[in-house]
Amino acid sequence: MPPPTQLTISDFPSSPSPSTSPSLPSQPINLHFFNRIRRFLQSKSSRKRFTPADQSNTAESVEAAAAAEEEREEATKVSCTGGDEREIQEEKESEEFRVMVALQRSVKELHFGRWEEREKAVSDITRLAREDVKVRKNLAELGVVPPLVSMVDSPVIDRRRLAVQALIELSNGTFTNKALMVEAGLLSKIPANMDNFDEPTRHDFAQLILSISSLANTSLPLKLSAILPFLVAVLESDSKIETKEACLGALCNLSGALEIAGPLITNGVIDILLRLSTRKEISEKALSALGNLGVTLMGKKAMEDSPMVPENLIEIMTWEDRPKCQELSAYLLMILAHQSTVQREKMAKSGIVPVLLEVALLGSALAQKRALKLLQWFKDERKAKMGPHSGPQTRRASLGSPVNEREAREGKRMMKNMVKQSLDKNMEVIARRANIAVESSKLKSLIISSSSKSLPY
Repeated sequence: MPPPTQLTISDFPSSPSPSTSPSLPSQPINLHFFNRIRRFLQSKSSRKRFTPADQSNTAESVEAAAAAEEEREEATKVSCTGGDEREIQEEKESEEFRVMVALQRSVKELHFGRWEEREKAVSDITRLAREDVKVRKNLAELGVVPPLVSMVDSPVIDRRRLAVQALIELSNGTFTNKALMVEAGLLSKIPANMDNFDEPTRHDFAQLILSISSLANTSLPLKLSAILPFLVAVLESDSKIETKEACLGALCNLSGALEIAGPLITNGVIDILLRLSTRKEISEKALSALGNLGVTLMGKKAMEDSPMVPENLIEIMTWEDRPKCQELSAYLLMILAHQSTVQREKMAKSGIVPVLLEVALLGSALAQKRALKLLQWFKDERKAKMGPHSGPQTRRASLGSPVNEREAREGKRMMKNMVKQSLDKNMEVIARRANIAVESSKLKSLIISSSSKSLPY
């Protein structure tokens, strides 16, 4: 087979040219045409490779890759968080297991150990009971209350105090544990004579009775004859304020029950509370207990017969730095003054009106309300006394007579003196309350200049 014939550009016929134009060589023209075609095709191919659609596809792929990376990071975080939660849960379970093992060991030593082991078990129970209410309930379910109660009357002082401290922690916030203690005979083991006990032991017993006394308003009966001697002995002793405050708190809880209020009053609690109410550190609790007892007929009668009433209560009304005590004292004065002319006369003779005016001006909102109520009662009673009455009437002097003029002048002079004295006293009280240094000369000049003017109210 013969080889194919290779054609050259010169073999193609050239286009005819006009007869007037000279003939040009055809090869350079054809090369120039093919070069232009090649450049055109290259540029078209380049534009096809970098179209906007391709650019958008590239951007979408980048965004997808970024989203996938974020998902991987989030999955890593969730995995780490889940791991932390698992570790926390494992630690919690391990701690609960440790506490349960310690509880079982302490309960076993408390029931079957020697005295040294029992004392150590009581210390461990006290420490564990401080942690959680659930632990306290578990300890009670394991039966630690009866042996602890049996240790309360132990002849060994340290052993007795350890048991009392453990019972205080077990009774914290759990009604069931308190009921179990009462049923185990705790109240019968409260000592009546505290002379042989040191101050920390007295304080521990007071705290335990304070906790148990919260059962007074429940259906569970409390043996008051076992608690009251201890409370009275501590309140009349030289114990610290903290110990007496705990005993007063117990009396507040007990006095809230009407069936217990009677025995408290007959045992002389009213006088004890009135004496302690003048001590600012514990006055609030003493007044609260008096308020609970005063609403009963026996309590009100006992306060009316006391020689400390109403002087002590009026003195408490002057305590500027104890607004709560002022409120409670005003409440007790309202109880005594209600429908009792005798008590109102005693209060008026003791100088209660200026004190009530001071409290009505500068006391707390509740104290002001109660002071104004008392002032209204005194005002109404005064109007009732000054009202018309039957009986022989004295003859009035005729107008313009010398006797009538002389009496009128004397009455005006006495009224001016009374107004001056009242304004002087009230201004001194208000100046003292507001801590304003008012000189005596300025005060007298102010009173003299204002005595002849009528008050705007």
